[in-house]
Amino acid sequence: MNNRISQDQIRKPIVFFDGECIMCNQFVDILLNIDKTGTIMIAPLQGKTAAKFLPPLPNNREEWSIFYIAEDKIYDQSDAFLNICRSLGGIWSILSLFKIIPRPIRDSIYRVIARNRYRIFGRRSTCRMPNEQEKLRFLP
Repeated sequence: MNNRISQDQIRKPIVFFDGECIMCNQFVDILLNIDKTGTIMIAPLQGKTAAKFLPPLPNNREEWSIFYIAEDKIYDQSDAFLNICRSLGGIWSILSLFKIIPRPIRDSIYRVIARNRYRIFGRRSTCRMPNEQEKLRFLP
C-alpha cells in the first residue's frame, strides 16, 4: 500500500498503532524514548486522525496493521515497521536492511505476529492515554 497524502495535510510523520494492544504500546514506548526530538507523531488506530487519513480498518482486529505516514505515502505491515526504523536512524536503521526480503515473505511473518498479539502480549480494555510529557506527540 503506497497511497499518496498531500504534504499540506501532514507536517510530520505519523505512526498509527493499536491503542489497546500491549505489544503495540511497548513499541510506542520505545519509539518515544528513541525519538526524543519529536520528529514522529503517534496516533491510535481507534482515533479521529486514523479515521481521517487511513483506509477503513477491517472489523476483525487481528487483521489490523501498524501504519506509517511519511514522505507523502502510507506504509503498512512490515513496510511501516521498516520505514519507522529507517527514520529513527542509528542502530535502528540497520533493521531497514530487511527490505531485501521480498515483501510477501516479510508480511506473512508480520501477519502471524499481528494475529496472535493479543494472545501472546495481552490487550488493554481501553486505548492508551498519554502522560503529560507525551501529550504533544499524540494525535487524537
